[in-house]
Parts: sequence; structure tokens; C-alpha cells
Amino acid sequence: MGTLVGHVAPGCGFLLIGLWHFFNHIRLFSLRPKSYVAPPWFPSPLLRHLELILIILGSLASISMELVIGPEKHQPFDDDGTIPSNHLHNFEHASISLTFLIYAAFTIYFDRIKMKERDAMSQFLGAIAFAQQLLIFHLHSADHMGVEGQYHWLLQTVIAISLATTLLNIPFPKSIMVSFVRSVSIAFQGIWFIVMGIMLWTPSLIPKGCYLNIEEDHQVMRCHTTEALHRAKSLVNIQFSWYMTGTVVLAILGYVYLTKLYPEEPDYLPLVRKTDEEDDDLEMRKLGN
Repeated sequence: MGTLVGHVAPGCGFLLIGLWHFFNHIRLFSLRPKSYVAPPWFPSPLLRHLELILIILGSLASISMELVIGPEKHQPFDDDGTIPSNHLHNFEHASISLTFLIYAAFTIYFDRIKMKERDAMSQFLGAIAFAQQLLIFHLHSADHMGVEGQYHWLLQTVIAISLATTLLNIPFPKSIMVSFVRSVSIAFQGIWFIVMGIMLWTPSLIPKGCYLNIEEDHQVMRCHTTEALHRAKSLVNIQFSWYMTGTVVLAILGYVYLTKLYPEEPDYLPLVRKTDEEDDDLEMRKLGN
């Protein structure tokens, strides 16, 4: 992160995952509303664990960019083995990616061994990943007072919603609204990351009275006057409001469209022949009474 590509690339990842979950949750609920239970991830028709594999690959790419490819020496440490101040944010961003990698890797493992309560455990790990993300952005070593800090502060509100709804999915797995809000919040995280990358590091989009300044080998937006800073922050707030409103409207329209596209399936009562073992169990229960 800290660059246009460093925000747009993960933003596209969050947006795609959010849209994937949005589509599948609504489709699943629309087809079978009475038996709907929200899964933490969705298998792909091409490859069962494709969603989780992409999260792992994206996380590995992010960690590599932060700690190996990005640094000038292709390693983030000082000559004496300590972490220099200009690479603290690299470790912060890599730590976020690491928790998402752990979530995806363990979720694949849980699915392979058919572990009991694997969905709840996966939701818990997802919540830990969002909690780590929220904590690091809240305590970020980057500037909290400038325009970039305003973008990050607003991002924290979206991450908090993703965290809360992920936790709520554990006790309320049958609630479509929890899944709906969670999916939209993840997609909106992606949108806001993309907006941040474009608006903070495109010279032609820098607010009036502000400029890009090189600080610790990174470009940071600064403003000439306090008035220009307040104006720039207000523009960020307006952007957030407009993008949030647009996202909510599109989400509602998408919900309506998908529920019409996938009408509820009729209920059928399958004729299942009891096995001898099931008959024996039934007889044992009768004898026990």
C-alpha cells in the first residue's frame, strides 16, 4: 500500500469477493429461504476452493510486495537487523494480509477434514482478520491528521461493519440481512480502497491548495494552509457519502433483480427408505422409553 497500485489492487480483491458473496447469498436465500444458512465461503464450479485460493495468492502477493519487492534493498530491515521507521507501515500492511491468508488456509483445511462447526470457526477466523485490519488502520504509523488520515478514518467505519456482521453470522447464520450487509460492506471496502488510491496519488485530482510531498520515500498529500486542509477533508467526506449512497442503491436494486431472477424452488418431500441400521436405532429408542 502507500501507492496507487497498492490501494487499487487490494481494492479490486475486496470488491470481487464482496460481489461474489452478494450474488451467492441472495441466490441461495431466494431459491431456498426456509433452509437458508449462510456459509463463510462459496465453492466455484471451476475449482471448489477457488475463492479461498485467490485470497491466499492475493495475500502472498501483498506480503511479497510489502517486504521483498517494494523495499529498495528487497528486504525491509536496516543494516543492524532492526526495522527502520520508513518500513513500519510495510510490516503493518503485511500483518493484515497474513491474517487473511491464515483465514483462507485454515478454512480449506477445515473443509477437507470435514470438521464439526467448521463454518462457525471459519467465521471466527474471518472476524479476527477484520479485527486485525481495523486495529492496524486505527493505530497506523502513517499520518492520521492529513487527508490520507481522513480516508483511513472513514475506511475504519466500513471495516467495523464487516467485523460486526462476520461475528453476527456465528449466532445468526440464517439471517439474510446479516449476510447482505456483510457482503455489501466488503464490496464497499474495495470501492473505497480504489477511490483512495486514485484520489491520493493522481496529481490532477489533488484538491486545490494541496500537493504531493516526498516523505520517507513515499508520496504524501499535504496542504499549504489549514483552510485548504479542511476543504480537502470535507471533499473526502462528501465523496464517502456519495459512494456509500450509490453502493446502497445498487445493492438494493441488485437484491430485487436477483430475487426475481431466482424464484423460490417448490418444496418436495423426498421418499427416503430407512436403512436397517436406522430401524434398529428407532427400536432401541422405543425400548429405552
